[in-house]
Amino acid sequence: MTERGAHVRVSQAGGVLRFHLDKPAKRNALDDDMVELLIDAIDAAGREESVRAILLTAEGDHFCSGFDIVGRNAASRGDDHVKPRIGSIQRRLPSQGHRLIPLLGTVQVPVVVAARGWVAGVGLHLAAAADFLVLAENATVWEPYAQRGFTPDTGGTWLLPRLVGVQRARELLLRGTRITGATAVEWGLGHVAVPASDVDSVAVALAEELAAGPTVTLGLTKWMLQVAGENSFDQQLRAEAFAMELSSRSEDFREGLAAFLEKRTPGFTGR
Repeated sequence: MTERGAHVRVSQAGGVLRFHLDKPAKRNALDDDMVELLIDAIDAAGREESVRAILLTAEGDHFCSGFDIVGRNAASRGDDHVKPRIGSIQRRLPSQGHRLIPLLGTVQVPVVVAARGWVAGVGLHLAAAADFLVLAENATVWEPYAQRGFTPDTGGTWLLPRLVGVQRARELLLRGTRITGATAVEWGLGHVAVPASDVDSVAVALAEELAAGPTVTLGLTKWMLQVAGENSFDQQLRAEAFAMELSSRSEDFREGLAAFLEKRTPGFTGR
């Protein structure tokens, strides 16, 4: 079944829930409606037992060129528009972009992103927040903020130093240096770089592989990786003990153990 929202198509095949950005005329730049749809759908996916992996793809030659600031400004120039008071951005972001990016990291199923062409601004942060990023070798990875005269948002200053290191984060955020998808993977920003024509097929295969895995175990492992940077060693060991207790009570644990003893491939059900 496929549903169409505000330039986002949502469909599910087996255990893979797919979000397809569909605004190619603007290089899939996000708008408020698209962000709201993604937030609601990803949040719901975390509670839906049939969802075992999330795949984010895009229509046309580009993944996402950032936020559609031009579109928002054009709408704001209408006759009936009242200029927002100071602080409107600070009030809006926590419920929009600053809610979307953390959701990708905290939803307890693996997230795969397939990206080609422009991967910029919030589009880059969407990709960076995923568990696995399949990039076109010739993709253009770019942080446009400094060259536009405003500061980064949607977690760029948190995500990039952790993925590529502080010096390379400075290169991207302070100088606005553009890098290719191949270089982004070399820097640790993505999982794999492939020819642009192969991006979707590689990402789909990866999402299907993850959806066939032990969902409870993968979700708990993802959570532990998320909190490891803030935990002390002792706190992380406690988290591991908690996760082991839960995962060892799952049906997939019993199936994995039986498959090992019987020398066969496990058939996980996600339960």
